[in-house]
Amino acid sequence: MNGPVRGRLVQLALDLWDAVDLQPKPGETPAIQAPTAIKPEAPQTDAALRHPQANRRTALQGVAVDYLLQRARRRSIGFRVDGDGLSVRAPNSASIGAIESALQAKAGWIVRKLAEQRDYQRRLEGARIAWGDGARLPYLGAPLAVVLDGARRGAQLVPAPQEGGAPATLHVPLARSANPEQVRDAVQAWLMRQARAHFTGRLEHFAPLLQVRWTRLALSSAQSRWGSARADGSIRLNWRLMHFSPAVIDYVVAHELAHLRVMDHSPRFWDTVATVVPDYAALRQRLRDEPTPPWQ
Repeated sequence: MNGPVRGRLVQLALDLWDAVDLQPKPGETPAIQAPTAIKPEAPQTDAALRHPQANRRTALQGVAVDYLLQRARRRSIGFRVDGDGLSVRAPNSASIGAIESALQAKAGWIVRKLAEQRDYQRRLEGARIAWGDGARLPYLGAPLAVVLDGARRGAQLVPAPQEGGAPATLHVPLARSANPEQVRDAVQAWLMRQARAHFTGRLEHFAPLLQVRWTRLALSSAQSRWGSARADGSIRLNWRLMHFSPAVIDYVVAHELAHLRVMDHSPRFWDTVATVVPDYAALRQRLRDEPTPPWQ
């Protein structure tokens, strides 16, 4: 295959919001290519390099990678690297040779992203919350300690002391004998209330600056999407954004409001975001790099 043809077949899904392009579109039925399934006797790969639904294996820069291959009615070969590993979507007409050539052409990028994902997953596990009295979680970019206090009638946030380095505390009206699920659910309910109030305030702040009008806010619990916007002014924001600093939250809010003016990720869109969040690129990177606690 010549270079121009290969180049047209390769499409990298690098943007957080654009990654949903890899999901099947209406009327599009991915087909798993069963005849090329992984052979049991093949050498084992690192778990971080093995997609849980892998049906093909390749070697990239000397590294064995098990990946998920899906067929679809599309024009290009798309790669996605996330917590599951590498997934590839290819046109129905693309040969295995063309797919392998595209993989080899981007081998450095794929191996690097897989390594980054492996490190991210390790840090994600390190952020897991041990639900109970004294549990810690990030809140608006700072540590927050949970205190179980059955004498209280409602959850109350106590700010961190100015001296001593102790974190802020969230007093939850539960007995110390409460099970982890009860503690998690109580903290989540409180956090979602804080999220709605905080997001509403920031939407009201940025909407006039961007000269747009939002109509409704819905809280999302999506695992891989922080926000979305519809042309009718409806905004969805993930309540788990409350783990991040206010500056990062502002970036996401401005990002979604900017979509009410430009419904794509063109240079014009990013110029619009920059009018209200000039350092959006650095904040966007922090959003990608900083793991948030798993809530399952």
